[in-house]
Amino acid sequence: MIIVTGEVLYSDQVTALRTPTPIIDVPQSLSIITADEIERRGFTSIGQIVDYTPGITTSQGEGHRDAVVFRGVRSTADFFVDGQRDDVQYYRGLYNLEQVEVLRGPNALLFGRGGTGGIINRVTKKGEIGENFAAGQIALDTFGEFGVQSDLNLSISDNAAFRLNASFESLANHRDFYEGERIGINPTLRFQPGAGTVIDLSYEYIDHNRFIDRGIPTGADGRPVEAFSDIVFADPEQNFHELEAHVLRANVQHRFSDNLKGVFSAFYGDYDKVYVNVFTSGYNPLRTPDVVTLDGYIDATQRQNLILSGNLISDFDVAGTHHTLIVGGEYINTGSDQFRFNTFWDTTQDDNEIFTIARPLALRNNLGTNAAGLPTRNDYTADLNDDTRVTLDVVSLYIQDEIEVTDWLHLILGARFDSFAIDVDNVVSGEQRSRTDEEISPRGGIILKPAENISFYASYSESFLPRSGEQFTDINGSANALAPDIFTNLEAGVKWDFVDGLSLTAAIFEIEQSSPQPADNDPATLDVIDSTIRGFELSLIGEVTPGWYVSAGYSYLDGAQVDAFGNEGLRPRELPENTFSIWNQVEVTDGLSLGLGLTHQGDSFASNGNVTYTGLNGDRVTTRPVMPAYTRLDASISYDVSENLRLQVNVENLTDTLYFPNSHSTHEVSVGAPLNARFAISGRF
Repeated sequence: MIIVTGEVLYSDQVTALRTPTPIIDVPQSLSIITADEIERRGFTSIGQIVDYTPGITTSQGEGHRDAVVFRGVRSTADFFVDGQRDDVQYYRGLYNLEQVEVLRGPNALLFGRGGTGGIINRVTKKGEIGENFAAGQIALDTFGEFGVQSDLNLSISDNAAFRLNASFESLANHRDFYEGERIGINPTLRFQPGAGTVIDLSYEYIDHNRFIDRGIPTGADGRPVEAFSDIVFADPEQNFHELEAHVLRANVQHRFSDNLKGVFSAFYGDYDKVYVNVFTSGYNPLRTPDVVTLDGYIDATQRQNLILSGNLISDFDVAGTHHTLIVGGEYINTGSDQFRFNTFWDTTQDDNEIFTIARPLALRNNLGTNAAGLPTRNDYTADLNDDTRVTLDVVSLYIQDEIEVTDWLHLILGARFDSFAIDVDNVVSGEQRSRTDEEISPRGGIILKPAENISFYASYSESFLPRSGEQFTDINGSANALAPDIFTNLEAGVKWDFVDGLSLTAAIFEIEQSSPQPADNDPATLDVIDSTIRGFELSLIGEVTPGWYVSAGYSYLDGAQVDAFGNEGLRPRELPENTFSIWNQVEVTDGLSLGLGLTHQGDSFASNGNVTYTGLNGDRVTTRPVMPAYTRLDASISYDVSENLRLQVNVENLTDTLYFPNSHSTHEVSVGAPLNARFAISGRF
């Protein structure tokens, strides 16, 4: 997790909380990881941060996007940058960040739809007035991945500063055919035109391409087939992801008085994305153990997001109580065009073909030899699966009051109203559909403070997810009639700074999902199906003794999934019962630092359903695919040559354990990286 300096979450910037609230007084679980922590730990992805954060785990994301399971709720869209929605599916870089904030539990009051299990907010670096510096890093790992980052800040006047962050990564890993490049360029300008006013302007260019690897199949015992761990079930030339994006951000903060502050933000993103892949869709280890069935598609998205938001934050006293009131609104306009073509094999005249299992498969650049020994060709222009044009308009209003009734009793009350209007033009079917959902998302919390360094809290909140889904693709057909999924969250916990610089947090929670479904006996009416996830979290963060920093977290999760027929008892996919992580950083001398960490994830199911295999004698074997539990050890060593130069080595999977961290479905289980090391030189001048 995180070592936090200061008690307020960057209260002068646009961050997740939006009000200058001390962490100890926030009635929900949250984690923060700073830029210094990102650098020292050698993190290069959101997934690596998630590995050491309690209550959340990674999902595969089909090899082309960040995907996170927040307390058992999977998401590819609950990502934010400087508090603005960042819902396009891609792998987010870390090169230009001040910190990463992870909030657990529904967060609809501040963020609107989604956020059902949590959100991740990235806070970008801004210009620093009065400072001139240059910083950078060069890194190389044992797989051959190479990266270079730069950070230049120029104070161009007494009230203005220019900052440029840039990154280039040449990608590589332990899997055959994997390669790619990622470029990020982010110039920013900060200026203060007058007393109490700060303006930040930012442009970011993202150019990212990489090979897509969707993992390996599971066997008759439901576990990943370890004998296949070195095989990539893909087309070496036609499994790739490409993204080009242009993102503009503007933020104006103005302090009207000592007790009133206003913030206005504008965000515009233009995204052009395509990904192409084949993957294992079928495998019968009992009847045909030497062959797999491959499926695939090409999917393209062109999206433009415009987000305008503003809020007023006020501090005032009424009848002996102190109030921190935030009133705000948000407007989102999204245009999203997407199409998908399935694979189409000339030998089968459909989207599936069978191949002999080998390393590599007999397939390259859409040409191959199938399991029967016949030449086969794939055509990505013959089978149009989807072509939709989406327009989305969202109008939101919210209010929240943090009330300090006494020194020992604080209350939080608030609600958000969202009007979510979507229009979908389904080109394939010729249908045009529209739906508007209007939802109110309440939030309430109570904090008891028997002492300044301890808080007991309880909170209630709601969130919703429209049936159009995270990526606005599911409104067609009968889904047009369905109301949103509603998520409610109850959480209680304690935050205790029991030693100077050392904090303990404990939380227990319950998330309940209510999903309207067509009734079995009358499809014109709806049943409400409920699913529940319960659990608790523990975390310890800070300096145990001078020079020894620790960050530890544990979570327990239990869930019951209810299907459309009311059947109970199925545990949701990718919901490990136990996860644990700990990172120790010890300053051996003034310049030498050693780190040792462990991350453990219990076993979990790779899919929600069961898989049935037919054996050689005709018997049917039913199993549920499982990702086995694993424990991974990581380590680091760094040496500060001077105040401005650091050498470091970060080692992942110290014991070279074979493990399977996540999946997308039954036969798409990711293979974890073996022992590897990353060497970096960092400097600041």
